[in-house]
Amino acid sequence: MKRFSLLLASFLLATVAGAQELPQKTITLVVGFVAGGGADTAARIIARKVADNLKQSVVIDNRAGAGGNLAHQYVATATPDGSTILLGSVGPLAVAPHMMKVGYDPIKDLAPLTMGVTFPNILVVNSGLGVKTLAEYIALAKAKPSGLEYASTGSGSASHLAGELFNARAGVEIVHIPYKGGAQAMQDVLSGRVAAYFSVPSTAEPHIETGKLIPLATTGLTRPAFMAGVPTVAESGFPGFNATNWYAFVAPGKTPPAILDRWNRELIKAMNDPEVKEELLKRGLIPSPTTRDELTKFIASESATWEKVVRERKITAN
Repeated sequence: MKRFSLLLASFLLATVAGAQELPQKTITLVVGFVAGGGADTAARIIARKVADNLKQSVVIDNRAGAGGNLAHQYVATATPDGSTILLGSVGPLAVAPHMMKVGYDPIKDLAPLTMGVTFPNILVVNSGLGVKTLAEYIALAKAKPSGLEYASTGSGSASHLAGELFNARAGVEIVHIPYKGGAQAMQDVLSGRVAAYFSVPSTAEPHIETGKLIPLATTGLTRPAFMAGVPTVAESGFPGFNATNWYAFVAPGKTPPAILDRWNRELIKAMNDPEVKEELLKRGLIPSPTTRDELTKFIASESATWEKVVRERKITAN
């Protein structure tokens, strides 16, 4: 009986300790882009469910600038107690460190939690540009060398790299114009100040429906179900073209493993919720939860892939 009591006490202590792995205060989920873009949309949908599950307040902190690098640098130096996490992106985690000094080491200073969402970008142009197919867009770009511009969410971002990969494969020179986030980039494409944008589907879709934007191609290897009528760049004459976008959850690098594991469980639980899944998929964002180790390996693979593109295209921050 005494042994049973000791075991029960140990179990209860372990349960209490597990419940206290996350600090009992407001949780901050940092996003590296302005409100209204794909990262912000995904963060808010997932954060609402996390808050409900934890019965804690979760606030979104939009820290835009430098293609998301400012937010990553901020979280890299945040207090590693689990109260601050980041919805990181491909640019700052796997691209920008090969282009510039970013003020953080994505391997040492940021700890992977789980993949968040994945999706292809979609190349859209202002309807006033007068092109309706990718072939027409390329022909116009060749007829006006350096006369067309494309928007991105910042130097080193997924939309920037998609644009540079496209320039290389199509043999054109469409000029890169970086912005602080998807909402601002989209605004200038809609106004006609910039011709094109490799956009997050959720940002572009409402404007495609109104006819203000023309979708030319998606950037994954296969057509996404939510835009099955739009061809891929790969099937439009550029086999193997692949520039898939992704947002992943990370924490300050020195965060204790028990807290990292707890966040992995909580984020996966939220993303597996049927309502959250439906809401994300409706916006073209595919929930893709992983283990911490799987995310670590994925980021390393992406880093190696984009390092080669940066080197071959001589891409620099601008």
